[in-house]
Amino acid sequence: MAVRGGWPEGSPWVRGAVDGVPRHLFAPDTLWRWDGDGYVSVSRATEPERWADEVYGGPSDPAVTQVTDGRATSSLSCQSVVVDMLDSLMPAPGHRVLELGTGTGWNAALLARRAGPGRVISVEADPGLAATARDRLAAAGADVTVVTGDGQRGHAPGGPYDRVESTYAVETVPWEWVAQTRPGGRIVTPWGRMGHVALTVADDGRSATGWFQGLALFMPARDVPARLGWQEVRGHASADDEDSHTLDLAQLADPHLLFALRVVLPDVEVIVGDRDGPVAWVHDGRTSWATLTASGDGDGPGAAYQGGPRRLLKEIETAVARWEHHDRPDLYDFGMTRTPDSQYVWSHDRDTGPRWAVTGLAQSAS
Repeated sequence: MAVRGGWPEGSPWVRGAVDGVPRHLFAPDTLWRWDGDGYVSVSRATEPERWADEVYGGPSDPAVTQVTDGRATSSLSCQSVVVDMLDSLMPAPGHRVLELGTGTGWNAALLARRAGPGRVISVEADPGLAATARDRLAAAGADVTVVTGDGQRGHAPGGPYDRVESTYAVETVPWEWVAQTRPGGRIVTPWGRMGHVALTVADDGRSATGWFQGLALFMPARDVPARLGWQEVRGHASADDEDSHTLDLAQLADPHLLFALRVVLPDVEVIVGDRDGPVAWVHDGRTSWATLTASGDGDGPGAAYQGGPRRLLKEIETAVARWEHHDRPDLYDFGMTRTPDSQYVWSHDRDTGPRWAVTGLAQSAS
């Protein structure tokens, strides 16, 4: 973390909290690692060194702590993102803090180091995880109240809160989180597949708005169905459309462009790789897919092979052109606003900049 400049200068307390609350105290005796085909268990009893490597991987490596039906459903989040989100949250001693998604309890313990004893309430949907987290928190000397319940509803009996942090991703920020936060309070949450945002509740309590802070990748809420992967959407059928394109596939790997595409096309995922040259795999998680390849000599148009009812190449081309038209905003040029009946993402300026609505909550602006 120090070598990569990962410790936030504006929140020096974070490093002290991480030093004082070791990750391994919150790791179960069985962890899970991906072997390319599925998750395989790593036992502390029989493979202590490999287990430790899972707990203390690189700053960007999570440790999967629970797998359900072949899907990772809980983890010790990677340290760099945990630190980044705590920095964005800006908790202070004495703050009343609500955490959604207790998981192992490690993040709750870090919050308690900052806010103080009895100031953190954490909500966990899984009764087994909640019980284990209570035990680990108590053993670590962290005075945190763990409640078993639906994090989407927050926890009204403990409010109002000065800070609210979600450790799982949501597409729509639950209005309950805003309603249970004091005016001027701060809400930090991962948003969908990419990015985390910090929202400040307005003085009248009728909205929350703020800027995106980073590219956090978190597990979704437990009641969100798993998205199909590219290969599952692609299946074994042949492409039913072939086209050409002039997209710069290397540019598609730019995280700022990928975030902009995620804003404009929220259900479309773009995966950029190399297969004897740049290639992009695109899908909507349901029925439509595209494979984009570069020209053989690097000059001239590339090829696009598509299947399903949507023509994702055209959608990507239009979205890239729109990004370029708006001066190529980067991740930190985007923000979000939540009101009781709407949620929208904007760029540059929340009042005058272009905005994109969350389907079903608000109308899109140009």
